[in-house]
Amino acid sequence: MPDTVPTAAVGRATWRDYLALTKPKVISLLLWTTITAMFMAARGWPGLWLLVVVSVAGYMSAGSAGVFNMIIDRDIDLKMARTAKRPTSSGLISTRNAAIFGAALQILSFVMLWVWGSPLAALMSLAGFVTYVVVYTRWLKRNTWHNIVLGGAAGCFPPLVGWAAVTGDLNLFAWFLFAIIFFWTPVHFWALALMIKDEYREVGIPMLPVVHGDKLTVAQIGLYAIYTVVLSVMPVFFREVGAIYFVSALALGTWLMVLSWRLYLHVMEGNKVERRIAVPLYLYSMLYLALLFVMAAVDRVVFHHWL
Repeated sequence: MPDTVPTAAVGRATWRDYLALTKPKVISLLLWTTITAMFMAARGWPGLWLLVVVSVAGYMSAGSAGVFNMIIDRDIDLKMARTAKRPTSSGLISTRNAAIFGAALQILSFVMLWVWGSPLAALMSLAGFVTYVVVYTRWLKRNTWHNIVLGGAAGCFPPLVGWAAVTGDLNLFAWFLFAIIFFWTPVHFWALALMIKDEYREVGIPMLPVVHGDKLTVAQIGLYAIYTVVLSVMPVFFREVGAIYFVSALALGTWLMVLSWRLYLHVMEGNKVERRIAVPLYLYSMLYLALLFVMAAVDRVVFHHWL
């Protein structure tokens, strides 16, 4: 699709506009799961140099995926209120310049992880990039309501990158981290999709609430919340984590299910989705994942050194 620059687009792009291409708000949680996974894998301090390398390279890889996502979606981004001012859709940054920037980020990230992390970490990072850009953005997003379920796998790779950078391999616990994020993603994203389903409908994106309505969506949110909580406690039974994590996972998971249940009841009673019901679940789901990974890291460090 050729570039179409809106007449309203004026001025020259700055470093802040290129930073916006990388979706820093989205990356923050991905990077958090990467860093905490490094502490889990090391059962302590992973080393300053490795921490810096993986953090920078991880940001660049995820940022590169964000850049190409904006390039591919610039036509629909322009039609949605929350994305219309993105640098690519507004015409502030051309497709060519954005593509060069995104490619440079990905290449540098891959080289850094391969040389100073591990080859497996570099490959896991590349797999996350390909899943997000090709599988989700190019294929699933515009063709099926399963887009978030299957395409959400892209966000599951960061902890694998962190783990592999420290150990050079991936054990069962690392894959549990992958699975937890995989089943958490629909809970998080569908809570948002419920609130902006009209925007998705207008641009022809078949998100679940657009295709099958609010009731099936909240039922699926509840189901995936249960999956997430069950998966979150399973590592305890494999003795990968202990009591600190177990209690934390149960407490955090209980509230996730409570908020999901509230949303379910609200919709099933025939009410329209309201922000006061959906926003708490959307926001808490981010806090849930961040705290869950922190407590897993704390637990593994404490049990390794003091017990």
